Amino acid sequence: MVGSGFQNIFRVPELKRRVLFTLMMLVVYRIGVHVPTPGIDREALGAIFARTQGTLFAMFDMFSGGALEQLSVFALGIMPYISASIIIQLLTVAVPHLERLKKEGEQGRRKITQYTRYGTIVLSIIQGLGISIGLESMMAPGGGAVVLEPGWGFRIMTVITLTSGTAFIMWLGEQVTERGIGNGISLVIFAGIVAGLPSAMGNTFRLLKTGEMGIFLVVFLVIMMIGVVAFIVFVEQGQRRIPVHYAKRVVGNKMYGGQTSHLPLKVNTSGVIPPIFASSIIMFPATIASFIDLPMMRGVMDAMHPGGFLYETIFVVFIFFFCFFYTAIVFNPVDVAENMRKNGGYIPGIRPGKRTSDFIDKVLTRLTLSGATYVSAVCVLPSILITQFNVPFYFGGTALLIVVAVSLDTVSQMESHMLTRNYEGFLNKKTGRIRGRRG
Repeated sequence: MVGSGFQNIFRVPELKRRVLFTLMMLVVYRIGVHVPTPGIDREALGAIFARTQGTLFAMFDMFSGGALEQLSVFALGIMPYISASIIIQLLTVAVPHLERLKKEGEQGRRKITQYTRYGTIVLSIIQGLGISIGLESMMAPGGGAVVLEPGWGFRIMTVITLTSGTAFIMWLGEQVTERGIGNGISLVIFAGIVAGLPSAMGNTFRLLKTGEMGIFLVVFLVIMMIGVVAFIVFVEQGQRRIPVHYAKRVVGNKMYGGQTSHLPLKVNTSGVIPPIFASSIIMFPATIASFIDLPMMRGVMDAMHPGGFLYETIFVVFIFFFCFFYTAIVFNPVDVAENMRKNGGYIPGIRPGKRTSDFIDKVLTRLTLSGATYVSAVCVLPSILITQFNVPFYFGGTALLIVVAVSLDTVSQMESHMLTRNYEGFLNKKTGRIRGRRG
């Protein structure tokens, strides 16, 4: 049962230490969200953000865990790091030096990570400067200025504060990855999204009491959310298993092989990376444009409204691109086929070597197309429905996908720690799925 799985966490000293360390780092992150940036009238800023529900600002605030609305030291969130990661990964295809580093194993990976950190700082400085300049021109609905003392002193202080906050979040995420239960960056985004649920639910019940939302609409949205969660869990655990046979071979005095296995290919190999990358790319220029008071920029902002045709079309295009791009990075059919051939393995009916790699690539392409369609549907359709029904919070398909996928991945991480020590975990040994009450 799931309850016994959670009890077993605290029976493994190393896993217990990792879980507690992860929780402690996430608590530190949530505390930092409430530390304000100097020189800001928070009441005036709150009045401005009260009018941004369902807009790009609301979505950016969702990813930052509410830090942008309060303009805390973590206002930029982890998005500069994600944007830098996108740029570096794209450059690994075009720049020979980065391509060589990628193939050098652990040492090359550390060097690429270092370049990503530098890129994060540069992007944070640019975004911090844009936000500081934009804030100086903002006025609250009542006429009050957001910035108490405009000027270069405020701009420099804001850039230093926001850049330091992003650098700290980046370090915190890396610590969770190395010393916690893994997936530090994803867990930071997860914590920010989940932290907004209580207030969102409170707003929904408040509007229900005042009659601004009907009971049938609330029931419909709850059913839709439960259905989307169930669909995400079903697809995220889906696999295409390619049978692999291993021929018998003698090495010394021992015989190896002669067994049948399978090559598991996930329907959604890229996980939550595509929607996060797509959101990051869309939000970066749109956020900068929002602080520039020009008619053309206002037109761009109006056209890029979440739920609008242009925004959702660009979002879907980016999701498809990153699904195929990231899958190509993490899974190389040629390498898999070569390793299979060296170990005496073959796919029944397929000749080893190039034909095997072509077959795997063909299957993987079809799965990636299905996965990209699934991710686009989950991310876009609920977003459009929520926008059309004027729900008072932005918790669309992207957020649901991240929350559910990161939860499943975290459970799998803890599962591996428990199974290595012969403890019963969360998964059913027969089905490989999460246990229910009768599991």
